[in-house]
Amino acid sequence: MTSTDFADLDPAGPAEEERGLDGWRHSGRLLYALMGISAIACILASAVLSIDAYLLALNPDTVLGCDLNAAVSCGAVAQSWQAQVFGFPNAFIGLATEPVVLTIAVAGFSGVRFPRWFMLSAQIGYLLGLIFAYWLFYQSYTDIGALCPWCLTITVFTTVTFFTMLHINIAQDNLHLPRRAQKSALKAVRLGLDVVVPGVLIAAIAMAILVKYGTVIFS
Repeated sequence: MTSTDFADLDPAGPAEEERGLDGWRHSGRLLYALMGISAIACILASAVLSIDAYLLALNPDTVLGCDLNAAVSCGAVAQSWQAQVFGFPNAFIGLATEPVVLTIAVAGFSGVRFPRWFMLSAQIGYLLGLIFAYWLFYQSYTDIGALCPWCLTITVFTTVTFFTMLHINIAQDNLHLPRRAQKSALKAVRLGLDVVVPGVLIAAIAMAILVKYGTVIFS
């Protein structure tokens, strides 16, 4: 079986009523393509942030292209301690990890089926990345007091990637969930919660930004 065949899981897997996700929205190739596009967006944003970090290291007074005003300032965010939690620019993490996600997406699109332990590990790893991305947004929103468009790009596409990967892993029964939990997870995906939840999260970010900064971010 290939990774793009979500409608027919291995007979040794879940019971018939717990199997399969039919319909175009559950197409493996569509999901892997979406995951790949999101990974590319994160790689590009991470690359820009890495270049910005280099420029600021050379000259802390450098005015970056996204230093638009007091509310939208990549420089203010990049020079905060939160931008280098591990002693180096956070963007380097994206440059190191997102190519792995892109590789998974390309291989999956081509029909490769990864071992369950590998996809479970990828899901856990990306969960940590998602938590880190939202922590950084919270820090920018509450402590730093400025927004970084490239950071927001990473937050949005990290959200998309996480839930797309989750959709795939639920469809392929890669998460080693108890039978009842797997059945509930499949039902949640059929109901579209894998789209609704990230949509709500992204909308909440946009709403929070508008509530705090209003039209200032566009000035």
